[in-house]
Amino acid sequence: MMLAIGSDHGGFALKQKISEHLQQCGVEFYDFGVHSSESADYPDLAFAVAEAVARGEYERGLLFCGTGVGVAIAANKVKGIRAANCHDVFSAQMSREHNDANILTLGERVVGPGLAAMIVDVWLAAEFSAGRHERRVGKINAYAREGKA
Repeated sequence: MMLAIGSDHGGFALKQKISEHLQQCGVEFYDFGVHSSESADYPDLAFAVAEAVARGEYERGLLFCGTGVGVAIAANKVKGIRAANCHDVFSAQMSREHNDANILTLGERVVGPGLAAMIVDVWLAAEFSAGRHERRVGKINAYAREGKA
């Protein structure tokens, strides 16, 4: 699996920790930035990662900011993206199994690096359950395409 990752300055340190974790686990990724803790606008990075995932260049994405909320809101503006802001393992698993989330967002000021690594591992391992959930995700996708369910 190839991931797209990115952060603003508020999520830079957590992104660095998770990048190290991904490398240790042998997970390939491309880092869209930022590459320092200097102030950056989270929508710019969120849009870059989300657009790359939506185009199919990367299977999934990880985004980081101070809370994970800003990058989730921005990423979800891109057609085809279902970004989930998760701060616990159960939500991360369900976001994949029930919602087919293709971007996980995390907040550096909310989740420590140890828990974040566990959340990422569970999220990456989980697969979409389909079944009754497929109909619901289909409605979301149809609304994004056509403006109606």
